[in-house]
Amino acid sequence: MKIKFTVAMGLLAAWAGSISSATTAPIPQEVIINQIQRAKPRNVVFILSDDHRYDAMSFLGHPLAETPNMDRLAHEGAYFPNAMVTTSLCSPSRASIMTGLYTFRHRVADNGTPMDPSIPFFAQYLQQAGYATAFLGKWHMGSDGDEPQRGYDHWVSFPGQGVYYPPTPDYTLNVDGQRVPQKGYITDELTDYAVDWLEQQKPEEKPFFLYLSHKAVHAGFTPAPRDLGRFADRQWTRPALASPHGDWNQNQPRWLRDQRNSWHGIDFPYHTETDLDDLYKAYGETLCGVDDSIGRVMAQLERMGIADETLVIYMGDNGFMFGEHGLIDKRVAYEASIRVPLLMRCPAMFPGGAVIDEVVANIDIAPTIMEVMGLNAPPHFDGRSVVPLLEGQPTDWREQFLYVYYWERAFPQTPTTFALRGDRYKLITYHGIWDADELFDLQSDPAELHNLRYEPEYSKLAYEMETRLFKMMDDLGGTEIPLHPTPARRLRNYRDGDRGGRQAADFPDGLIAKESVGGDH
Repeated sequence: MKIKFTVAMGLLAAWAGSISSATTAPIPQEVIINQIQRAKPRNVVFILSDDHRYDAMSFLGHPLAETPNMDRLAHEGAYFPNAMVTTSLCSPSRASIMTGLYTFRHRVADNGTPMDPSIPFFAQYLQQAGYATAFLGKWHMGSDGDEPQRGYDHWVSFPGQGVYYPPTPDYTLNVDGQRVPQKGYITDELTDYAVDWLEQQKPEEKPFFLYLSHKAVHAGFTPAPRDLGRFADRQWTRPALASPHGDWNQNQPRWLRDQRNSWHGIDFPYHTETDLDDLYKAYGETLCGVDDSIGRVMAQLERMGIADETLVIYMGDNGFMFGEHGLIDKRVAYEASIRVPLLMRCPAMFPGGAVIDEVVANIDIAPTIMEVMGLNAPPHFDGRSVVPLLEGQPTDWREQFLYVYYWERAFPQTPTTFALRGDRYKLITYHGIWDADELFDLQSDPAELHNLRYEPEYSKLAYEMETRLFKMMDDLGGTEIPLHPTPARRLRNYRDGDRGGRQAADFPDGLIAKESVGGDH
């Protein structure tokens, strides 16, 4: 059961006990299944989208979202408003989904580092148990390869990020090791492959696991023709921190203010003059295709007569910002970056309309799917199954969430970031840079406008949280930074000189000495 702390000292006392118990088991070199006694394996469909921010669903009232099929999953299933990712970046997050491990354990720290082939994917356990497995879509787990991966009987993928439409007539997908032309809009085409594969399954003889991994809604937003211009007349309100002016500015980190007119800043997004309104509307229109995909998959399960007995999971691989803190894209530890949509539906398992407030993460997907399919998760996983939460069972769930992001050579604007997020407070600390850290009270300041890190009354809380953060990382094996000497293939670190790009931001007020400070030399 989740405990909400309303005072800092209660929060710290609770963390002291929970963090001290964090341990890790060695990653095994072989896949050994451990079946749950008398369990009846269910079929599972896991649908992953790219860059889908946590609030962009119509049942949440978002003005640039029309998602009736996601709404259905929420109303007939469970909605997790506090779903997070352990690293807000494509490859690290996807690697955490497939391995159940934090980034510093699977070591896919950026989009260019391949997975260690000795680390097992949870799909290998399903395959070894005799279940049918299929992966369809964006793999992009630390490399540009699209070759079939271990754990899957059926495979459809493409190099790297893929493309919304084939750029040339000879552009191909990898279908079970064979080159097959991509025919059209990738969201629809992947859904065609998913429906075709489901039609071939005989779940009464062999349970199945389908992983449908969409390219959408990754940047370069491209709606299906049926959705183009759908939101042209819609209005949305920019977040307060999209403006550089405000009383929050003085204790913002310097690197953050310098990034406003860079690749990931709203004043120079992707080194273009793109209007933020147009960008967001194209994003929402592109998301419509993903929602259509969910509807088509659900319709196929209904035709098979197994829709209510199949666990359907929908999730985003990381969040996305549209002006929060003056940024676009992801990577940082702010809420719009680390929070993702997570919906689950299986009427035979749990009633609909549930809202599960506990903090769950991408590392929890692997153990959840394994339990639903009748297998115990191996002890080396960092994540935990959410089945007890779905079934309303009392459980001692996590009271804090660890976030890590490692500096990338190709995107040097954002520093290495570590964060500890509790039910109320979030501490963000930056590694290898002399700049302001951040502390937010998410209860009174959900938009993270006011940095409390340098307020005297919060100094003890900040110190204790930072101590807990590094203790947790030490216990989990996360104090070694996984550096990978991969040269950047192209630079994305320019600033717009006409928008203040020749000047650095002022130093944060919190790090300016107000009086003579003595100490050791």
